[in-house]
Amino acid sequence: MPAALAPAAQVFAAVRARRPRVHCLTNNVAQAFTANVLLAIGAVPSMSGDPAEVAAFVAGADALLVNLGMLTPAAREAIGEAVAAASAAGRPWVLDPVFADRSPARADYARRLVAAGPSAIRLNEPEAAALGAACLAAARARGAVVAISGARDRIGCADRESVVETGHPLMAEVTAMGCALGAVVAACLSTALNACAATIAAVEGFGAAGARAGAKAGGPGSFVPLFLDELHGLSGPRDQLERHS
Repeated sequence: MPAALAPAAQVFAAVRARRPRVHCLTNNVAQAFTANVLLAIGAVPSMSGDPAEVAAFVAGADALLVNLGMLTPAAREAIGEAVAAASAAGRPWVLDPVFADRSPARADYARRLVAAGPSAIRLNEPEAAALGAACLAAARARGAVVAISGARDRIGCADRESVVETGHPLMAEVTAMGCALGAVVAACLSTALNACAATIAAVEGFGAAGARAGAKAGGPGSFVPLFLDELHGLSGPRDQLERHS
């Protein structure tokens, strides 16, 4: 690996070298795209949501993604088993409180998961507003990284805040893009780098791949394969990813 690689590219190179297993509890709409994104960066996805086996999957994984996209009773049971297994095994896990802004009951459940100690929380502006500033500040005080996606991505850690200004408007026209970013954060967290630096690297690299793909795409249909190709090359020497903070 060339010594000149930027920090974000170094993290993606570490992911590719380690090939971490990332178990994803995510919604059915996002599963295939999320799996392909993980494969593109060199990680190994698994997706079982069966409460009877999810703890074993998580215990054998290097990181966990908990995405609330389709919150059925069985999904809630599986999430409880998965979070307990990740905590017991010392695995990093990422919470993506999808649609917490659409349902008070879902927001309450997401706040309980925040209290369970995720390594990182990846969400958008409306979801962040639904959980509340106090909830997210408490999470940061406990060591969680809070990554809020938007036109300018904001990453808040215990002692610092960073802003990443990259990406492309076509990213908002592809379903499951944010869900897949949560999985990339989980993969980067598994490199054993501190959670703040790993999360910033994940957001920077993901956005850089989107910017490059968007510059060549004619629309969302052509964007997706170009985006996967750009993710696949993220650990290459041409990746001098600029950090904005």
